[in-house]
Amino acid sequence: MEAEPVPTTMEESFKELVRLTGSVKNYDWGRPAKESCVARLYKLNSGAKIDENQPYAEFWMGTHDSGPSYVVEEKGRTTENNGYSNGGGIKDKCTLKDWIEKYPSVLGETVLTKWGTQLPFLFKVLSVAKALSIQAHPDKDLAILLHKEQPLVYKDDNHKPEMALALTEFEALCGFISLEDLKVIVQTVPEIVEVVGNAPAERVLDLNEDDEEEKVKLVLRNLFTEMMLASKDVITEVIAKLISRLNIKNKARQLTDKEQLVLRLDKQYPADIGVLAAFLFNYVKLKPGEALYLGANEPHAYVYGECIECMATSDNVVRAGLTPKHRDVRTLCSMLTYRQGNPEILHGTTINPYTVRYLPPFDEFEVDRCILPPHSTVAFPSAPGPSMFVVMGGEGTMTTSAEEIVAEGDVLFAPANSRITIATSSGLHLYRAGVNSRFFEE
Repeated sequence: MEAEPVPTTMEESFKELVRLTGSVKNYDWGRPAKESCVARLYKLNSGAKIDENQPYAEFWMGTHDSGPSYVVEEKGRTTENNGYSNGGGIKDKCTLKDWIEKYPSVLGETVLTKWGTQLPFLFKVLSVAKALSIQAHPDKDLAILLHKEQPLVYKDDNHKPEMALALTEFEALCGFISLEDLKVIVQTVPEIVEVVGNAPAERVLDLNEDDEEEKVKLVLRNLFTEMMLASKDVITEVIAKLISRLNIKNKARQLTDKEQLVLRLDKQYPADIGVLAAFLFNYVKLKPGEALYLGANEPHAYVYGECIECMATSDNVVRAGLTPKHRDVRTLCSMLTYRQGNPEILHGTTINPYTVRYLPPFDEFEVDRCILPPHSTVAFPSAPGPSMFVVMGGEGTMTTSAEEIVAEGDVLFAPANSRITIATSSGLHLYRAGVNSRFFEE
């Protein structure tokens, strides 16, 4: 059989929704199978058997080689020019990445010009039972350098700005605390001074709000670096003192949220430097529907809960604590912005009665949260770029040039320039990732 011709114009491109199966990650910090939204979605999406003894941490939807999505080749489906079998059974598995390279017009001309045939965003669902590593994601220039120098550790050359949108109450450490709070921590957590020495601590206490920003950042950087590079023996001894002191304090007064978190982290990662470093980060608690975005070179660690996550297509992570994985402490300490203050919490913008849009300051992606009540309909207008949908609950229909029945666990790719109508009789809860709409306005 001759190969199908590659579409060369938007008029020849696909308009239909394409069903996908995603990939799953069983990282140690994931939730047990019975409690994991990721496990439930993956089972419904793929039909795969779930291992009840494994944690289920991440469900990936996209084109990254570390966790590719596959185009579902449905038996008997006949659609012109789409690569499906014409009633002749199921063809070999085709990754979404390969399918897009075969039919690049599905991305739209603007996206193709900017990013080539790489889908610019990676869509995930996370189920977090215990803290992820203290980490940061490199900017584009650093990503290129790290990938060149350590390709087995940093597996691509892209940056990784990202956004977490809470499905449940969601806890995270994100960015450094304010100067005022940092001074309080230095004065009330003697273990920090014991690790870094008196001089770095005194330099913090000598700062004031009138000091130049670069001076403040340098003092914070020196303090943080001294702490993170301390010897394992010193950290083990100091954290033992810290935990003992907090347990005694707990009998005399109510511990602060941060102190309670530190006790939790020590149970998860005993004698880890990340336990002490947590005092320096903002402790954020998101409610369902609230989102947090994380730019390049910003320290963070997800702590507990379930979320939708979207990011530029990359898997580059520089780690320095709360993890059994590879640590690159010097790189992390050197790359951070050392920006201080509370991170911005996104509440989204209502774009119709059922849909809220989250627009981070990154070209690669935006996320829509759509909750349809019974007997309702909503339309997603034609967009110049592609979209990805994941159904989190309920059932209904999604219609472009053809109608698709959808239910929990379904993942669908929508080509550029597709108008999509979604309807439900029983109720439907879904999320959409797409290229940031502001990108097309520039």
